Amino acid sequence: MNTKELINSINSGELDSRFAALYGEAKIMLQRERYTEAVKEYERLYGEAEVSLFSVPGRSEISGNHTDHNRGRVIAASIDLDIIAVAAKRGDDMISVTSKGFTPDNVKLNNLVPDKDDYGKSYALIAGVADGFVKSGYKIGGYNAYTTSNVFKGSGLSSSAAFEVMIGNILNHFYNDGVVKSPRIAQIAQYAENVFFGKPCGLMDQMACAVGGFITIDFADRDNPKIEAPDFDLTAHGYSLCIINTGGNHTDLTDDYAAIPGEMKAVAGYFGRDVLGDITDTEVIENIPVLREKFGDRAVLRALHFIDENKRVDAQVDCLAKDDLDGFFSGVMASGDSSFRLLQNIFATKNPAEQGLTLALEMTKRALSGKKAAWRVHGGGFAGTIQAFVPNDSVDEYKAYIEKVFGKGNCHILTVRREGAIRV
Repeated sequence: MNTKELINSINSGELDSRFAALYGEAKIMLQRERYTEAVKEYERLYGEAEVSLFSVPGRSEISGNHTDHNRGRVIAASIDLDIIAVAAKRGDDMISVTSKGFTPDNVKLNNLVPDKDDYGKSYALIAGVADGFVKSGYKIGGYNAYTTSNVFKGSGLSSSAAFEVMIGNILNHFYNDGVVKSPRIAQIAQYAENVFFGKPCGLMDQMACAVGGFITIDFADRDNPKIEAPDFDLTAHGYSLCIINTGGNHTDLTDDYAAIPGEMKAVAGYFGRDVLGDITDTEVIENIPVLREKFGDRAVLRALHFIDENKRVDAQVDCLAKDDLDGFFSGVMASGDSSFRLLQNIFATKNPAEQGLTLALEMTKRALSGKKAAWRVHGGGFAGTIQAFVPNDSVDEYKAYIEKVFGKGNCHILTVRREGAIRV
């Protein structure tokens, strides 16, 4: 329907059931306002048109800290924060995307070639997704889109992955009748980020945003990752997922992040393999003297973390399938402990005075000890966020407690969203 008709439809409550499914009953009016503002802004930028609404969620890494890049296993979940788009086809070979607060990115589709000068730019992500669709044998075409997102940047909730998947989500529905499966869109989004954006990311972020719900991903086969969706409902258990933003600075941490997969792969290389995926702890332990000498103690510890973390993910997936919350939480805590001691991604050694994650974990321990709860570092680490699974009857108390340290608005209370990339 056209923009004016769509605004009337939203305000009359015709989309309320969809909003309730995506965001919860309590947020229906908020989403009415949000979507209405987005449609109005599209109309201001591009004029009245026949438009569609799209949504792609952010994601939270639940377990499997720094395992995807070495072909390990992860558990992730989509969340009720998302990027939404108002979009319409256009009659030429241009994709024009305007994100709230930014100038338009206009990408011509007749010359999709990666350029190092475009690394780090949203323009490059759009071009990369379009090129990935072509290389995969799918159709592409021009469209206008206005996007707005509440997946806050620097949170470890994958705002960039949600954006990439959104570009593919729109191409899928506008030019491929929605037949491109979500996992394939995720792989194309990863290609865009690797080749056009210049960031050697894994596939977990894009996959979790695209597929939705709790998912476990086994990356042993790089080109065909195995995806399973445990039927687990965190909300039904009476819990919320809290993400605490510690306000840490990610500047100059590229080397710290890169060292983790680098050291893991160095250890794997000793055994004649590219990644740690199928190396056992026995192999590592039996060769510790030479591994220490060649690569250092930290590399050995990180390799052991990877191997143990993979086993933990297997165990946690079993717990989710059995609805065993105690066992799942035990795995969350063990993952956090291993990240602290073995992976060592809680603070950067180049700036030991800044230990926001360490402080957040300690304050969370003090707030939740004695309760049935769990917590650990969230995402890549070194700075940014932690996560905590908090009983709903303790959420307000925990939020007030932790925000005394990190400031009002820095404890985000989330739910797990069942749907991934969709046309609303």
